[in-house]
Amino acid sequence: MSDIQRIAGVLSPVVTPFQSDLAPDPERFVRQCRWLLSQNVGLAVFGTNSEANSLSVDERMDLLDRLVGAGVDPARMMPGTGCCALPDSVRLTAHAVKLGCAGVLMLPPFYYKGVSDEGLFRSFAEVMERVGEARLRVYLYHIPPVAQVAITLGLVERLLKAYPAQTAGMKDSSGDWGNTKAFLDAFATSGFDVFAGSETFLLRNMRHGGAGCISATANVHPGPIARLYDSWQAADADGQQARLDEIRGIFAKFPMIPALKAAIAHWAGDAPWATVRPPLVALTPEQARALVGALEQANFTMPGLRPS
Repeated sequence: MSDIQRIAGVLSPVVTPFQSDLAPDPERFVRQCRWLLSQNVGLAVFGTNSEANSLSVDERMDLLDRLVGAGVDPARMMPGTGCCALPDSVRLTAHAVKLGCAGVLMLPPFYYKGVSDEGLFRSFAEVMERVGEARLRVYLYHIPPVAQVAITLGLVERLLKAYPAQTAGMKDSSGDWGNTKAFLDAFATSGFDVFAGSETFLLRNMRHGGAGCISATANVHPGPIARLYDSWQAADADGQQARLDEIRGIFAKFPMIPALKAAIAHWAGDAPWATVRPPLVALTPEQARALVGALEQANFTMPGLRPS
């Protein structure tokens, strides 16, 4: 493995704010990313909960440029760059590397179903070869409930053999702890970093040699998730995990992306944050009130989010 520093800890697939015309809102985006960094959480921009696949390549590249131009440290970023079209993945990935991002989170091509490990190997290999940068660090994104295309143990083994420096790790969003543990057992000691796809598995992931988590609710509950990562060996770690599960459970009762945005809109006092791009639909007023009410009942807060 290369001695270039790898990213670890808790990362947020940062939700993307939109203006009234549904164009991305770079000013709100920069503010949100700065707040997340202040909570000790890294930035997995353009993840599933970022509505990434509703954004064009140019929009993603522009938002990355805006972040770096605003002084946000690219070493704290792991942008999502996996697309269905190979040239799009190459273009996004090369741009992220050029800007100095710590790594990229790469979905497999997800339109064709039932593709073989051979096809997936060729896809990831082609991106790595075409980008052609020694600094490139790829984190494979396993999310079969959405992509319907799986990352297998055999595929990771082959990529590690062919591209040991570039194949840095994975995010496992299978929702199956047994699957996450299988990757940890197989590869954690070889320097392949395994991130849980939800803080629900954060404590177990850390206890088995994992690298952290990349979680939707890190958008809204970043500080407490980051604290568990930092103190997972503490006596109260199980209690911390239970509290994270409580808050996660409230959000899970609603469509996740609209719920995250509704919470930010409420606690920031910034109603436009609730906007989503079609085909997603914002929470109804009744849903938003129910969400906020349940969170307030659980003494949930987002300290520092509302401008003073």
